[in-house]
Amino acid sequence: MDSTPVVFWFRRDLRLTDHPALAAAAAAGPVVGLFINDDALRRPSGEARLAFLSATLDALNADMGGALVVRTGQPADVLRQVLGDVGGTTVYATDDYGPYGRRRDTLVGEQLAADGLTVHYLDSPYVVPPNSIVTGGGTPYKVFTPFFRAWKAHGWPAAGERVDVNWVTDVDSEGVPTAPSTAADLPAAGETAAWERAEWFLREAVADYGSARNDPGVDGTSRLSPHLKYGVIHPRQLLERLDDTEGEEIFRSELCWRDFYAEVLFQRPDSARNAFVPRMAGMEVDEGPLADERFQAWCYGQTGYPIVDAGMRQLKAEGWMHNRVRMIVGSFLVKDLHLDWTRGARWFMDQLVDGDLASNNHGWQWVAGTGTDASPYYRVFNPTSQSKKFDPTGRYLRQWIPEIAHLSDKEIHQPEACKAGAPAGYPGPIVDHAAERIESLARLERLKTANAAQP
Repeated sequence: MDSTPVVFWFRRDLRLTDHPALAAAAAAGPVVGLFINDDALRRPSGEARLAFLSATLDALNADMGGALVVRTGQPADVLRQVLGDVGGTTVYATDDYGPYGRRRDTLVGEQLAADGLTVHYLDSPYVVPPNSIVTGGGTPYKVFTPFFRAWKAHGWPAAGERVDVNWVTDVDSEGVPTAPSTAADLPAAGETAAWERAEWFLREAVADYGSARNDPGVDGTSRLSPHLKYGVIHPRQLLERLDDTEGEEIFRSELCWRDFYAEVLFQRPDSARNAFVPRMAGMEVDEGPLADERFQAWCYGQTGYPIVDAGMRQLKAEGWMHNRVRMIVGSFLVKDLHLDWTRGARWFMDQLVDGDLASNNHGWQWVAGTGTDASPYYRVFNPTSQSKKFDPTGRYLRQWIPEIAHLSDKEIHQPEACKAGAPAGYPGPIVDHAAERIESLARLERLKTANAAQP
């Protein structure tokens, strides 16, 4: 090992275990562990995600014995400063495959190389890095199921152990950014907390995951998405603990969805904001004061549809929403309120503690019928039927909508139909689902006609 310090640039890999890029840095010399407070990433992040990030960095710093260095600024400038402070010439980091990360890392590499400095990008936040799997015809996958088969056949390296690092401890640091004030009840942060949740899920819940994951009223999902977002746990660490039971295979597929959507975004960076399927880009959407009013009702859980309102209130209270409910509220926004899916995607990214551009925006495209492997646009979720099917006793509804908690299991899904009238303080439905479903299908037919008329 050389005695010259190297810099390890932490990004979406805030852990010390199973960390190939950090291991490479540790093998090269004493390590300055650096986190760059990058405004390009902080600016679009909501309060809940920034608060969770701060707590995660605090936990990482404690695990490092207080050696984490935090600086604010443009990445290339900060890296030059820190390398100059310690007399180093080399940076290590985990590779980033997102649109901004790719542009940033290319620019950083070029700018540092001009000064005789070197950056090594290794590993990735994914099980199989994007651009690693192609179809038999050599093209990227656009459908999940064959991608899942190819992903499993491709395989991945075994998870590694905790990295033994000689940290450099005398470098000036601004300290972990102060967490913004948030009303959200956030999960415990850090590697230890993440593994406590993971071990509980793998021990107590994964066997029933196939059915429990669709019931928002029970604690039946892993809730590891915030930790996966920041690389506190690497997904391959979870995969090596899975067997081949039905629940474990379904959970394995959910981990694969992260890789699939990262692949889609890598191949089509424009799909973060625009319809992946061009023919769906012309779908009519509502705009104007009434559309804005309905959007606000949706954002704050005041639509009069209990399952929608419960989901949106959970999002506000926890910075997280059950995945089944994410699909229901998304369908309602796009097909009952006729609003552009990008409005919902932006709101989610502002509110979610696990907000991930690839997974969030392509999940929205799936619901809106505009994305790869999407749900057909004509599949319009009935929020009342979905509520009765997936929350039959109203347990989830009662947790988030106290105004209707006293209603019977039958009444709670459709409060406006109660014999005694709608409960005080809870709004009636802002739209008629049956009528809006017909309108959605009519818009689809008009779009098909318009597309057919194109030369």
